[in-house]
Amino acid sequence: MTVIIIVIAVLLLSVAGVMFYPWGKAAAPDRDALNQAFFESRLKELEEDNPPENEEERSRMVAELQHNLLQDIPEQSEAAAAQPVSRWALLPGVIALAVLSIGVFIKTTGLPRVQEWRAVTAQTPELMKRVMDQDAAPLTMEEMARLGLGLRTRLQEYPENIESWVMLGRIGMVMNNATTATQAFEQAYKRAPNNEEVKLGYAEVLTRSADPQDNQLGSQLLREVLRADHTNVRALSLLAFNAFEQQNYQEAIGAWQILLRILPQNDQRRAIIERSISQAKVEAGIDTVKLTVTITLSSEAEKSLPESGVVFVSVGEQASEVPVAVKRIPLSHFPLTVTLDDTSAMMPNRLLSSLQQGVVRVHISPDGTPERRAGDWYGESAFTALERQQPLSVIVSRQQP
Repeated sequence: MTVIIIVIAVLLLSVAGVMFYPWGKAAAPDRDALNQAFFESRLKELEEDNPPENEEERSRMVAELQHNLLQDIPEQSEAAAAQPVSRWALLPGVIALAVLSIGVFIKTTGLPRVQEWRAVTAQTPELMKRVMDQDAAPLTMEEMARLGLGLRTRLQEYPENIESWVMLGRIGMVMNNATTATQAFEQAYKRAPNNEEVKLGYAEVLTRSADPQDNQLGSQLLREVLRADHTNVRALSLLAFNAFEQQNYQEAIGAWQILLRILPQNDQRRAIIERSISQAKVEAGIDTVKLTVTITLSSEAEKSLPESGVVFVSVGEQASEVPVAVKRIPLSHFPLTVTLDDTSAMMPNRLLSSLQQGVVRVHISPDGTPERRAGDWYGESAFTALERQQPLSVIVSRQQP
């Protein structure tokens, strides 16, 4: 701001100087002085052009020149020298120029808004401190807008500050400004593509977009998060919501069912998720698919059965050890009947109802570890069609070497 004021002052002074310069000079030479100079010049020429032997002709021409000079002398009233214009006469013009220039500057540059912007940026540290303090009063919408303006100003100077980009994106979401939120999280994701918080925030604004390409990119980011952590509640919730909005009901149901397994029984979100699953099944025309498995033990396995442990029942494809659905139950008496359905799915986009053929595997783990260890008893069925109407039998008869 100071630089602008200095530039304006210099320009005004320069223009004032231009106004003063032509009119402040002394008046031009008067008519008598010009006639005198002309007479002397002509007299010199006569002396040079007429040699001494032609003195008579020279005298006649000098007399004629003197006569012309006397005729050209004006009367006293006409010969009064013009007085030069006073510099003070130009002062009102300079003042008018300065007032007009400053008025146009104030009118066209929005100086009050500049002052307001400077005041808002000065409040940014205090507003950020309140946001980070959980015990502080929440910001109002006006304070949110001021903080957003302050963050944009700060990011012009420090564009690599990931935390500021994330905070600006969240402010955009709170204020329902999709453009600000998307651009802020996009900038944060470009600088920190492996940051889980940044990836989830960017995915959230993308899943809220009306652009199908944004929705696809959001789903892709959420799947990347779930591959690293398949129990991430926020990622599962966002993926289920996005899949439902895109009418991908199978994936939405799978994500919500995994959430039901993760969330505590007393969590208030369970009721909402169950209603969402029911709605998705109605929209997709899906009936609940159940697979009943009857587990028995061989005589050797029954003799070596541990006193406590966990029974893992999984259903998967023959060529893959990664199960499609898993159920974990405490070790109890045998024969044992277990029911699996889509709520037992491992991934939201791969449900038990989508598997027509597969292998059922049973693993008894004394220490609750899913991976088979030396001495653990297990069994598996043949690769067969998964009949929904009648139980599938599995005999636990093998021991891991």
